[in-house]
Amino acid sequence: MSGHSKWSSIKHKKGKEDARRGKIFTKLIRELTVAAKSGGADPDNNPRLRQAILTAKQSSMPKDNIDRAIKKGVGGAEGANYEEIMFEGYGPAGVALLVQVLTDNRNRTVAEIRHLLDRHNGKMGETGCVSWMFEKRGNITIDKAVVDENTLMEVALEAGAEDVRDGFDFWEVFTSQNDYEQVRAAIEAKGIAMLTSEIAMIPQTTIDLAGKDAEQMVKLLDVLEDQDDVQHVYANFDISEKEMERLTAS
Repeated sequence: MSGHSKWSSIKHKKGKEDARRGKIFTKLIRELTVAAKSGGADPDNNPRLRQAILTAKQSSMPKDNIDRAIKKGVGGAEGANYEEIMFEGYGPAGVALLVQVLTDNRNRTVAEIRHLLDRHNGKMGETGCVSWMFEKRGNITIDKAVVDENTLMEVALEAGAEDVRDGFDFWEVFTSQNDYEQVRAAIEAKGIAMLTSEIAMIPQTTIDLAGKDAEQMVKLLDVLEDQDDVQHVYANFDISEKEMERLTAS
């Protein structure tokens, strides 16, 4: 299982989503604006915007907010000029990190990301140093209380999913980029509620973390995702269920 999904589960258990909703909405608005600016306002012809709208709805963003962000992007409003950057680096125990940002000030963001990594036992790397360890894939998570494994596997695999895995307290569905939308649509058509649904950078191998390394990794992810320009953080770590329960309770 990807560290990205582990981290999402930890955040959910700690109840940070509601506390950070204002910051989450700010990041979502930025993505909606950039997606609309780069590919137009019609989600049927703009896959990136279609995904951004889906993610915004999953985070309970009001429709008016979504519409305003899209209009800002296609209208070329001031403040809609963001640069997309994918930083690469390392966390505790050599964990590979990808940090995706949207920024209107590259120099400021580079300095801030480097500072956060240095403070939390990580370091910035050169372009290409870890990206080869990740693969862009569809990633859908579903609460186990919503559906049993056999039913989900039947729906997902028939629609073209590559794998369905046990993610501790949720199911995790993986797809290719090309099959992602049809798998998501098939799950949705069966009335199965999804926790998250996205195209993500999934690690091909993972590093097991425990004790201090696990604590430092979770703290590093926490501060990185709290940085205003950071949209996503991906990492190739894994944490045992027992360790995950300890971190969640702390």
